[in-house]
Amino acid sequence: MSNEDHHIAGAAVDVPPDATLAAPGVRGWVRRFRALRGHALVLTTQIAVLVVLLVSWEIATANSKLNAFLFGSPSAIWGFLVQMWKDGSLITDTRITALETLLGFLAGNVLGTLIGLTLWYSRFVSRVVQPFVVAIGSIPIIALAPICIIWFGTGLSSKVAMATLSVVVVALITAYKGAMSVDVDQINLMRTLGASKRHIFRKLIVPASLGDIFAGLKLTAGFALIGAIIGEFMSSSAGLGHAIFKAGSLYIIPKVFAALVVTIALALCLTYVVGKIEKLLLPWRPDL
Repeated sequence: MSNEDHHIAGAAVDVPPDATLAAPGVRGWVRRFRALRGHALVLTTQIAVLVVLLVSWEIATANSKLNAFLFGSPSAIWGFLVQMWKDGSLITDTRITALETLLGFLAGNVLGTLIGLTLWYSRFVSRVVQPFVVAIGSIPIIALAPICIIWFGTGLSSKVAMATLSVVVVALITAYKGAMSVDVDQINLMRTLGASKRHIFRKLIVPASLGDIFAGLKLTAGFALIGAIIGEFMSSSAGLGHAIFKAGSLYIIPKVFAALVVTIALALCLTYVVGKIEKLLLPWRPDL
């Protein structure tokens, strides 16, 4: 062996044991930095787009009284938000609508998810109920508002019922789709290992369906809010839907937009919480 070969071999032997561990750690930090940089770029772009839209909106309405009457203006909307905050109506209306939305969201998703997952047990039952699910899902939610008011009264219960009905069919379909999308080979493997149908359901079907279930949760956050708002349109004395309906009937467009801003914020908050719970329960998903 030549001196050069001895030198190369010695260099290979003298490599610190931590060197092989340092590279993955550095790569991990690089990936985190790139992810943070990507998130920062997206957030900056979103803020820039929002600022441009608000400035353009303000300029367009400042130069025309007709535009200001029809479309309001960001400054007028902000003024109504401040006024609603000072008189306490903003907190009261937001609290009422948030409670109705949250109760309907939870009730509809729990009920729909349980039914959707349970239908996996029997293909016969799922085929029997399929047209009924489609029929119920095709009914416009606003058409059910008078029935809900007759059945549950004009208080909180009717709004929760409206929010629940807005959610339950979507939750059922997404849960059932997730259960039926599980790999058949995995099910057969568990059967060959002696697993019962109950164990397959608990250990495979439910965990494998969580991705679709959480996709439904994010989707139904807005649906639950829509149901609650429609219920408040039909009969209410408080809530964001009541504020929108009252301001619209008086042609106070900036106040309508002010209540809509709070409504959007509620939907975004609920979707954000669902996303955090999904990230906590599905740590193996790299896309979360």
